[in-house]
Amino acid sequence: MVKGRNHHGAGVIRLRGEEKEKVKGHYSICAIGGMLSAGTAHLAITPLDVVKVNMQVHPIKYSSIASCYTNLLKEQGASAFWRGSAAKFFGYGAQGGCRFGLYEYFKSLYSSVLGDCSRSSVFFLSSASAEVFANVALCPFEAIKVQVQAQPHFAKGLADGIPKLYASEGIFGFYRGLIPLLGRNLPFSIVMFSTFEHSVDFFYRNVLRRTKEDCSKTQQLGVTCIAGYAAGSFGSFISNPADNIVASLYNKKADSLMLAVKKIGLISLFTRSLPIRIMLVGPVVTLQWFFYDTIKVLSGLPTSGELAIEVEVVQNKE
Repeated sequence: MVKGRNHHGAGVIRLRGEEKEKVKGHYSICAIGGMLSAGTAHLAITPLDVVKVNMQVHPIKYSSIASCYTNLLKEQGASAFWRGSAAKFFGYGAQGGCRFGLYEYFKSLYSSVLGDCSRSSVFFLSSASAEVFANVALCPFEAIKVQVQAQPHFAKGLADGIPKLYASEGIFGFYRGLIPLLGRNLPFSIVMFSTFEHSVDFFYRNVLRRTKEDCSKTQQLGVTCIAGYAAGSFGSFISNPADNIVASLYNKKADSLMLAVKKIGLISLFTRSLPIRIMLVGPVVTLQWFFYDTIKVLSGLPTSGELAIEVEVVQNKE
């Protein structure tokens, strides 16, 4: 392996032909790390997600976080707050594996094409490309999760929810919300990854004023958490309108995208459930990045967020 430097100061890693498998191993670890971190983080905040979904679907009945919590507890018991937990773990685990693993792959691919002339463009394209695959993987689980959380008589969870949804709506039922889901998660992912990358670079350059290699693993993971929270907070503002539409479509409050927008109202699209979404998204994204980078560190990989990363495969001529 041959190392060099580029004008951003990040390491340039050149791998010989016999080390190509290490590159594949890198992507595999990123995918596994993304799957475990996203699934675990989303599972942990299931109670908040139940409150958010019910506020979106039943805005008159649940007009505030406090009223939603107390009414759900009174009417359905404490178990109501863990509805859809299996769908969240497996669904967001599948999304996280695609989102993080493919992001690393596409970032390497687009970097080799665009070089260092526009790092933001590389971040945008990489996150958008990965997110398309991630949402196709997530969508069926999200369809079950939203209905289980907002309609207690629909199903108990994945095991009985999948056959029931298929029997009533066919394959279309699992992908009813794919377009608004992409509308929610594509902007979110683009903003999240770009904000994370630039936040990490900002902290190393202007706050710590040291390279990543000169910082301890604890300091590196601390930067990951700060950048992760910033990324989640910015992303929540961008994706809130589409999140409301997804909840409305899956619970049949509207039959089409335009009807959902009309019924919810333009102002409510941006404001409904926004406080609970900020409370939800910021911590969960922080947890995802922390778990993800911890897994990478334990696997011998560097933490995420170097401003310029280039992987060049050099054929072994020996």
